[in-house]
Amino acid sequence: MTTRIGITGAAGRMGRTLVEAIALSGGALKLAAAIEQPQSSFLGADSGELAGQGRNGIPVVGSLSQVIGDIDVLIDFTVPAATLASVAECARHKVAMVIGTTGFTADQQLAIDRASADIAICKASNFSTGVNLCFQLLDMAARVLGDEVDIEVYEAHHRHKIDAPSGTALSMGQVVANALGRDLNKVAVYSREGQTGARSRETIGFATVRAGDIVGDHTVTFAADGERVEITHKASSRMSFARGAVRAAGWLAAPRRAAGLYDMQDVLGLNKLG
Repeated sequence: MTTRIGITGAAGRMGRTLVEAIALSGGALKLAAAIEQPQSSFLGADSGELAGQGRNGIPVVGSLSQVIGDIDVLIDFTVPAATLASVAECARHKVAMVIGTTGFTADQQLAIDRASADIAICKASNFSTGVNLCFQLLDMAARVLGDEVDIEVYEAHHRHKIDAPSGTALSMGQVVANALGRDLNKVAVYSREGQTGARSRETIGFATVRAGDIVGDHTVTFAADGERVEITHKASSRMSFARGAVRAAGWLAAPRRAAGLYDMQDVLGLNKLG
C-alpha cells in the first residue's frame, strides 16, 4: 500500500529537503502534495525541480484544502500559527500529521493535544535518529551522576531560526529534569548577565548561538569537580531531520496508527527501553 505524503512549506529549506527525502526513500512512500503560503511566488512550480530532483509532476499549491483529499499524512515544519491551521484541517479530514515545528505556546500545544484525540500525530522537537538516541543517553547520565554535577545545555543554529532556545535544547533539558525529579520551569536559567552570584546546583542553564548556516549543534555538559561528561550531537545536513520525519510518516500510515500523540521515540521503539 502506498502512503501519500503532503508537505507544507514545500518551497522552504526544510520543505525542499523533505521532498528530496521522499524521492530517495523508495518503497511505499510518495509525495502527493506540496503546499505553500497563498502569496508565495513558487505557486505552480514543480516541487521536484525546486528540490533539485527533476520534475515530479507535483505542483506547489497555495492551500492545504485543495489537496487534503489526496494525502494520508501531512508533514509540517513551518511556524506555530500555520501549523495550528494545518492541525485543524487535518483533524476535520482525519489525516495524520508529522509536526516538526517548534516554539508553541502552552495554549497552542493544548490545541494539538486535543486534535490528537481525533487523529494520529507524531510531534517531536527533533526527528534525527542520533538526537533521539542522545535523549536516552542524557536520561542515563542524569540518573547516574545525580545531584553531584552542574548541568548546562548549549545549542547553536543558523541565523534564520526564530525561536530560542531550540525545541531540541528544551527537550534535552526536560529529559534531564525529569530524570532528576526537577521542574524545568522552576530551575531553567536562560540568560546570565552582570553580578549573577554563585551558581545554584539544581539549576539547568541554557546558552544559545545564532550564526551563519549552522544546521544544529547541541551539547549537554555534566560538570563535577575534577571531571565533566559531555553529550554532543552535531547535524551537518537537514537531511537527517527529513529522513526521520519521512520515516515517522510511514510509521503513522502503515499500518494506520490509532489516534493519539506520539513522538520520535515511539517511531524508533526507544520508549520501550525505559
